Amino acid sequence: MGSWTNRSSFTAYRSLRQKGKIAIMDSESLLKDKIVLAVDDEVDVTDTVAEVLDMCLVRKANDYDTARQLLMSYTFDIVILDIMGVNGFELLKTSVKRGFPTVMLTAYALTPEALEKSIKLGAVSFLPKEKMSELDEFLADVVLKGGQPVWGKLFDKLGDFFNKRFGPDWKQRNQFFEDFEKSIKSEE
Repeated sequence: MGSWTNRSSFTAYRSLRQKGKIAIMDSESLLKDKIVLAVDDEVDVTDTVAEVLDMCLVRKANDYDTARQLLMSYTFDIVILDIMGVNGFELLKTSVKRGFPTVMLTAYALTPEALEKSIKLGAVSFLPKEKMSELDEFLADVVLKGGQPVWGKLFDKLGDFFNKRFGPDWKQRNQFFEDFEKSIKSEE
């Protein structure tokens, strides 16, 4: 098993959700029977994604070659890619070229540079693995927006998280993010 696991927080979150203690925007019905490809070099991560997305049909790949073969051979409603260990940016290019809404899910590559590259290569969202227990809610946003990017909503939900992780002035240190944030606000 890999060094990262989120099963206990997922289990606690799912339990609270089932007891009605956490309000959700019916992500389960929005995601029901969606075909999802989850790619990560850590088997425990793809297993956890499949558990969180138990209302979906999840195909799993734990290496670049398997993932590329699946991307070229099948159609997916959503693709979830790790960055490190599976050559995620190359897979992102393939996924976007095939027209699949693609979400980056990462721990080690959680940097402003990786976020910028994900945006530029066409990802629709970028999530830290620490938020994997809420993956269904983030993917529901993607479904509601018809597979289009959900950056404004993501930055609203995870702005504090990114500020703590990257530093409070991370957007100001990179002109790309200042311009990108302006373009998001003009689209809303």
